[in-house]
Amino acid sequence: MIETTTTTPTPERIVDTDTAPLVVLSDAAADKLRELTAAEADPNVGLRVYVYSGGCSGFRYGMMLEDQPSSEDITVESKGIKVYVDQNSTQHLSGSEIDYLDTLMGAGFTVNNPNAVSGCGCGSSFRTAESTGSPGGCSH
Repeated sequence: MIETTTTTPTPERIVDTDTAPLVVLSDAAADKLRELTAAEADPNVGLRVYVYSGGCSGFRYGMMLEDQPSSEDITVESKGIKVYVDQNSTQHLSGSEIDYLDTLMGAGFTVNNPNAVSGCGCGSSFRTAESTGSPGGCSH
């Protein structure tokens, strides 16, 4: 089991990850994020994870480092790293694990999402049983 805790920096919504993990980080993802944020002086720097319409299966993942959560975000702390998720993305990300892979074919973050019932061949988009999003073309 992956150990997670929550944090309460501002009035954003917080998920109790002990009973219902929204998003957790693998050890590899947490290590890579620590490396990427080592030069940051701001303790609120975290990983924003979001879902948006697109790709051939209907939804795509987005990630970026962000200085602060918005008032509408849910903040999760996993392995000492803050993860910011907007409310619209929570239904698609609930229970997901973010991992970091470094292989001969490339390196990057991946999302292991139990809500995804199918994905495209290149792995850049997905759909859930409840929603198909807005399928478009594959950009890979």
